[in-house]
Amino acid sequence: MKQKNYRPDRQSGILVHPTSLPGPYGIGDLGKTAYEFIDFLKASGQTLWQCLPLGPTGFSNSPYQSYSAFAGQPLLISPELLIELNLLAPQDLDGMPYWNPYTVDFPKIVAFKTRLFKIAYENFCKGSYPSLQNMYNIFCEKTEFWLTDYVLFMSLKDFHNGKNWTEWEPEYKYLSDKNRKDVLEKLSSSVNYYRFIQFLFFKQWYELKSYANENGIEIIGDIPIFVSADSADVWANKNLFQLDEDGYPTVVAGVPPDYFSATGQLWGNPLYDWDEHKKDGYNWWTQRIRHQLSMTDIFRIDHFRGFEAYWATPNGEPTALNGHWVKGPGYDFFDHIMEAFDNDLPIIAEDLGIITPEVEELRDAYDLPGMRVLQFAFDDLNDNTHMPYNYVKNCVCYTGTHDNNTTRGWYRSASPESQDKARRYLSCNGENIHWDFIRLALSSTARYVIFPLQDVFGMDSDARMNVPGVSVGNWSWRFEKHFLNEGTADYLKQLSKLYGRNQKPTVSETVSEEVELS
Repeated sequence: MKQKNYRPDRQSGILVHPTSLPGPYGIGDLGKTAYEFIDFLKASGQTLWQCLPLGPTGFSNSPYQSYSAFAGQPLLISPELLIELNLLAPQDLDGMPYWNPYTVDFPKIVAFKTRLFKIAYENFCKGSYPSLQNMYNIFCEKTEFWLTDYVLFMSLKDFHNGKNWTEWEPEYKYLSDKNRKDVLEKLSSSVNYYRFIQFLFFKQWYELKSYANENGIEIIGDIPIFVSADSADVWANKNLFQLDEDGYPTVVAGVPPDYFSATGQLWGNPLYDWDEHKKDGYNWWTQRIRHQLSMTDIFRIDHFRGFEAYWATPNGEPTALNGHWVKGPGYDFFDHIMEAFDNDLPIIAEDLGIITPEVEELRDAYDLPGMRVLQFAFDDLNDNTHMPYNYVKNCVCYTGTHDNNTTRGWYRSASPESQDKARRYLSCNGENIHWDFIRLALSSTARYVIFPLQDVFGMDSDARMNVPGVSVGNWSWRFEKHFLNEGTADYLKQLSKLYGRNQKPTVSETVSEEVELS
């Protein structure tokens, strides 16, 4: 007899970015409170933790505008864990600023943690850490395909006082092999510092992921389809993007007018030169996905529809109104990617916005689950794909996403007609609309259900993570530890069990190697 390996057929979990976690250092990190959050997930009967992209962020603090598609966010490195490694001493934290427990002050936290990281690096360089040194050497060797480009880019960015790489001198903007070697030597201290910081991030992240997996929690990551113009990815791979001779994008990414904006959204990301990607079998994307799968168990591709067709707006336009649709790489891209991963990729396709039959056909051809958002189901009185009775099983139901209002905030600001529709559909009075939405999501036929942590807490609009089209005040939401209490965990566990979520079979199914006839 052969034993089958099982995983829950109906899973659910929570969306919260690690920066939002509680803790004493001004921003959520990969230390003690991250482990406690995993304990909360387990206690609440959940099996999924969804994060936003984990890369180093630039001036906007947006996880979707990162300096690298491969590197990790240094601000998530835990000072506590550095003290455990003797890279920091407790007194190094003396004079720590006061932190607002409900919001991240990014400029202040960058200054505070950079000081700590430099102390840790100096200690590493002058101390004796044989085991850590060996791990560091292995890390640098295994990540060479992206690490050197990233640390060179960040070192040169510091050398140019933070300027966009398009403003650097030509010898740095377009590095020859000789210049590359010279810069590595000239800026060796900075280069090695950035290498070390990435080592610390990935050491802490992989240890946290192992703890999550050991406790039955899978991590859902997030790949933005586009990368930031001011990134190591574009600087080091200019031929893969639509750029002019000075390195500026000729066209930029965005979307036409939609739910979030009457003039569309102008993201400003450079668009890919898909013909160049095709020449080497989409190797850059293959490496990106393989790296992502080392970090997470499942991943969401943000703006999946861009693979079928993407909105291209001439660079310099004030809005996205004058853009146009351009065909993407479509089936050729996914055929290559699926083949590289033996046709086994745990992808969630973010298929929100203007979705055509062609996008749906591309998604379904590879059996990728799409997204359904309950707030969209009740935004007007019309029938739509976000109504649970229209769900196919292979989808992910969200109460809301990181771009949405909280469910309580949505209900308070919704039209009377939408409020009435939600109350009648849910047979409720709206007082606990967040739990009503969570119950509806859990009871749906969707294979996966995800709800933002703010909805579990019943928080209002002031706990919103992001308002699309607004340039300030986003990505900074945090909460305090007492919200992760036993009562909330127990209630969520009972609801999940009631609706058949995250349940292992009580009797193991077995498959006979032989067919016996009686």
